[in-house]
Amino acid sequence: MVTTTFASGGDSKKKKKMLASLGRRWTRLSTRNLKPTWKLLNGRGVSGGAVTIAKERVDAVVIGAGVVGLAVARELSLRGREVLILDAASSFGTVTSSRNSEVIHAGIYYPPNSLKAKFCVRGRELLYRYCSEHGIAHRKIGKLVVATGSSEIPKLDLLMHLGTLNGVSGLRMLEGFEAMRMEPELRCVKALLSPESGIVDTHSFMLSLVGQAENSHATFSYNTVVLSGRVEEEKMHLFVAETGSVESRCEGVVAELELIPNLVVNSAGLGAQALAKRFHGLGHRFIPSSHYARGCYFTLSGAKSPPFDKLVYPIPEEGGLGVHVTVDLNGLVKFGPDVEWIECRDDTSSFLNKFDYGVNPQRAEKFYPEIRKYYPDLKDGSLEPGYSGIRPKLSGPKQHPVDFIIQGEETHGVPGLVNLFGIESPGLTSSLAIAEHIANKFL
Repeated sequence: MVTTTFASGGDSKKKKKMLASLGRRWTRLSTRNLKPTWKLLNGRGVSGGAVTIAKERVDAVVIGAGVVGLAVARELSLRGREVLILDAASSFGTVTSSRNSEVIHAGIYYPPNSLKAKFCVRGRELLYRYCSEHGIAHRKIGKLVVATGSSEIPKLDLLMHLGTLNGVSGLRMLEGFEAMRMEPELRCVKALLSPESGIVDTHSFMLSLVGQAENSHATFSYNTVVLSGRVEEEKMHLFVAETGSVESRCEGVVAELELIPNLVVNSAGLGAQALAKRFHGLGHRFIPSSHYARGCYFTLSGAKSPPFDKLVYPIPEEGGLGVHVTVDLNGLVKFGPDVEWIECRDDTSSFLNKFDYGVNPQRAEKFYPEIRKYYPDLKDGSLEPGYSGIRPKLSGPKQHPVDFIIQGEETHGVPGLVNLFGIESPGLTSSLAIAEHIANKFL
């Protein structure tokens, strides 16, 4: 263990624990000269007094151990980079990556040539291949997007058109009776069949990514918060501390370690913009506004078997894909998510994931009529609260959807910094393609 002097003295056991969690003897820099301490004050990194702080030179840092961050870390490490992954939580994939529908999307919803379209189609191919090669549970069960009234048929035709332009194979428009022959419990006037859609065990997928990254010498440091960053000598210096020290103090949190990476990938999900605002030297005009849409899921109880074999989706709604039905690999039937626009108290709350994930049972009252449009035999009292997730969106209510943003030096002028903003659905499906893109473009 390398002996290191930290910013605040005292509690040396805590400081050593943090360095131990980094798990690698990175190239040491001199820490004998005085350096400004970086503190978290009212959600912003500010410079404090001159004290001695440990510094570590690292190759690549990925901030955020969600499915996209894990995919990026794996890809970089497989290409020979020494990667350090930081996450404020106690494990990987605890936020958006574990609170979704676990659906592998085909790529029918997104404008042609958008990043969402390109990465979804490419990512689906990579994900199915990865799951097959590494024994990750998944099933290509197909999806029906249904029109329950004649007024919805033009929107269904548009989805067919978009999917075709995006290169999604096997799409077929069905008359209502054809779709209901496939799914007897279904009611619709027309349906779009997407045979390439499927489901995946997200946790097993993420666990495999972690294992592959570690096997390629990547290092994970959980319970680690990036307080701020500063551009110095054409590199983004990161100031980090343990999550517990941030949660226990409202202000004046002192950085325990300064990291000096060659490459920084901001994959912080819900907190990506909040983190970027703390990067001193990154112009705020390059940071898009944040919007948050909570989605609740309800599970089906009392059914002897799932009512549907395929995924069933209604026509998309503002902010989401509509309250759809999915069946997971264990046979659990889930309905959701809905869309509830929520406010975030401050940037620190978003970065530390201080959101309310509770599911109000009364929201089921809105689920029943929506589901019965395509599943009329849904029984009263059969919906039970499941879980909820929050989408990191770049557009708000009544605004047009916004594409993924993957932002490098050519956009914001900061060497070695890659920001990922608005990685909502189809982020899971796109994860391996996003990682491939970042490795190809920014290494």
